[in-house]
Amino acid sequence: MTSPAPASSVEANFDGLVGPTHNYAGLAHGNVASAKNADKPSNPREAALQGLGKMRALAALGLAQGVLPPQERPHIPTLKALGFTGKDGEVLAKAAREAPGLLAAVSSASSMWTANAATVSPSADCADGKLHFTPANLASHLHRSLEPATTARALAATFADTRHFAHHAPLPATPAMGDEGAANHTRLCLDYGAAGVELFVYGQGSDSEPKPQKYPARQTRAACEAVARLHQLSAAQAVHHQQSPAVIDAGVFHNDVIAVGNRELLFFHQQAFVDAAALQRDLLAALPGVRFAEVADSEVSVADAVSSYLFNSQLVCVPGTTGHTLVVAQECAENKKVWACIQRLVAARDNPIDDVKVFDLRQSMHNGGGPACLRLRVVLNPAERAAVNAQSWITPEKADALEAWVRQHYRDRLVFADLADPTLLDETRTALDRLTQLLRLGSIYDFQR
Repeated sequence: MTSPAPASSVEANFDGLVGPTHNYAGLAHGNVASAKNADKPSNPREAALQGLGKMRALAALGLAQGVLPPQERPHIPTLKALGFTGKDGEVLAKAAREAPGLLAAVSSASSMWTANAATVSPSADCADGKLHFTPANLASHLHRSLEPATTARALAATFADTRHFAHHAPLPATPAMGDEGAANHTRLCLDYGAAGVELFVYGQGSDSEPKPQKYPARQTRAACEAVARLHQLSAAQAVHHQQSPAVIDAGVFHNDVIAVGNRELLFFHQQAFVDAAALQRDLLAALPGVRFAEVADSEVSVADAVSSYLFNSQLVCVPGTTGHTLVVAQECAENKKVWACIQRLVAARDNPIDDVKVFDLRQSMHNGGGPACLRLRVVLNPAERAAVNAQSWITPEKADALEAWVRQHYRDRLVFADLADPTLLDETRTALDRLTQLLRLGSIYDFQR
């Protein structure tokens, strides 16, 4: 199978497969949904099939849809590095007995949210004409800080051709360089293949800037500026603005929970930024023709935005249409105020959002991640698209194969006590070894190396 040969540049979505250890441990401080559902039983099989259902449906619309693999969990090398000794089963038992919090961290399936995998800048924006990737260091939480090394290997295997793709190491994993990837980055353009403007949103800036009081700001301005330099963006192409500290304290742990962009459109909540008016002026100056769809707090409160993940929806341009389609979680349709807002946007003549697609993603939503969390956007010109690992594209046949793989290898119920089960570790390694063969990624996992 070969990847399709497009006639022009596209924005592809690479969704993360939910891993076999998907569970509700409530590890993400500041993520309201994650905390609310902590310790409930999860259904890894259903979670993975829900994600694959979204991938299959978007590919069927004619969108470029790819897939990225989950990570090896529980991650035994981390437990051994932290002093647990013995055979793998003994390591798991000791961790469960002596440090259950560590066992939860090394078992998290949080890599499913590939919006945090990396920051991606298209070749049209970068001075060297290559497409650039910088894996996020995810330094704010232990369970996520374990991801960058495998993420880097997975991205390098998926986008392997060095003639087209440039891969950077994650930024130093220090609080001053906290980087959460594309969840705080939006690329806007008038055409995917033309040079655009890249909006970097940070929570922590200088000492003189306001700070959240309840929850940590995960993204720093210093990290945004470093990524922009690594990607060889001009000063005019990189626009930096601060996320509102008040919305961080309300549970908006990433900017993509309160704003989303695609092509020429930025869709955001009135309270998303410290200075939304200045942000709009700066974007218009950098890219005349950019458009804005702002939702007033009086129409949808921050609390309703967080509970429904309205702004964690995907904005996509479906081939054959001129406007934007909003891809939302089922929770948006179940919230009367949010659904009324969506219907108003779709019905308005002068609004660029002209359609909505609803998906049941409850397994992900219960852990604090919606449609936009599950995907990494990658703009590809025709040559770059042809250079992507062909087995990483979602086709009907590939979706069938992955769904069969999930049904064969995944459990339909998981609780914390299961994480110490050596059988689960064996099941997971068997599944991932088979997956790397299905996707032809090579040996990207520690247990394979």
